[in-house]
Amino acid sequence: MAFDIAVVGLYIVDILGRPITDIPAGGAVDFIEEIRLTVAGTAGGTAVDCAKLGMATLAVGAVGDDEKAGFLLSTLAQHGVDISRMQKVAGIPTSSTILCIRPNGERPAMHARGASDYLFVRPEDVPEVFQAPIVHLGGTGLLRAMDGAPSADFLRHAQSQGCITSFDLVGARRETAELVDAVLPYVDYFMPSIEEASILSGESGQDDIIRHFLDRGVKTCVLTMGEEGALIASREQRIHIPAYDVPVVDTTGCGDAFSAGFLTAIRKGDDIEQAGRFGAAAAAMVATGLGSDAGIVGFEETRQAMNTLPIKH
Repeated sequence: MAFDIAVVGLYIVDILGRPITDIPAGGAVDFIEEIRLTVAGTAGGTAVDCAKLGMATLAVGAVGDDEKAGFLLSTLAQHGVDISRMQKVAGIPTSSTILCIRPNGERPAMHARGASDYLFVRPEDVPEVFQAPIVHLGGTGLLRAMDGAPSADFLRHAQSQGCITSFDLVGARRETAELVDAVLPYVDYFMPSIEEASILSGESGQDDIIRHFLDRGVKTCVLTMGEEGALIASREQRIHIPAYDVPVVDTTGCGDAFSAGFLTAIRKGDDIEQAGRFGAAAAAMVATGLGSDAGIVGFEETRQAMNTLPIKH
């Protein structure tokens, strides 16, 4: 099968509840409006959204041998994602997160590391992965076997095969900067949040943050900035993409939705500004519901949202 994109990295199960303001004391029970299970992670959430946007999507990740693995794999398959290159790790739980969504959309999280730490792209997977014109690596910082030099080698190989490479991470900390620096020379589109980029670079100003990553080899920085939209920056240009004004229910997965929308538009042949606007529309739609794929229906619906949703000022 010919794929539009191969999405490699962190695949997790999210268990989300909303709205949550406090955890009940002791063994008490409280009542909330909604609970969902979703496929998430900087690879998983992006893969689902890419598929919903019409991209032929190959998933490359790892799950355990528990009940969460069955949910994750079956959900990917239901969305049309190819799971033939997903790995099962015996005796290890599937990576998962519990998220308590606050009324304002914030999402404190409790994460259990698991099978994603054991992911390593196998030699037999490489030919099919690199047939995809776009290769997205997501999850550095929670991919113990892949982080650092193995990820750099993987993306370097992808570029040598003519693939467009994109890259995102999770839970940026200063100590993960070295892992990220290793891959940056082989990244066409680096897609962190502005908060993550600031932590990794040690800089606070946008100009200094951008310069930091461009100096380390990134071709284009695509920085998501929440309600301030996104900033696309290369040596040649800087483009501000405004956010859309929508009622926010949950911000989980908005960055992954932006990545999926941006890369889908690039694959469709849009210029970089249009791709940014399409990514912002996908992120806005996800913010209107609970979970990392909420709100996204399909490509045409997202294109219509891009052209009709009000801009946030």
